Amino acid sequence: MDNGGLILLIFLAFLFAWGLNRLRKMLRLGPLAYAGVMITFVIVVLALYTQTQR
Repeated sequence: MDNGGLILLIFLAFLFAWGLNRLRKMLRLGPLAYAGVMITFVIVVLALYTQTQR
């Protein structure tokens, strides 16, 4: 993945965080659930990124 792919990944992460914030307000999730979803997302993105680097 080149720089374009990394920029796209960062853009998707911001989009995901924005959407999750709206969802959190609708569902009234606590900060623990919010952190859990974010950590899971980061792990998945890093796993995908390392797979594409091989």
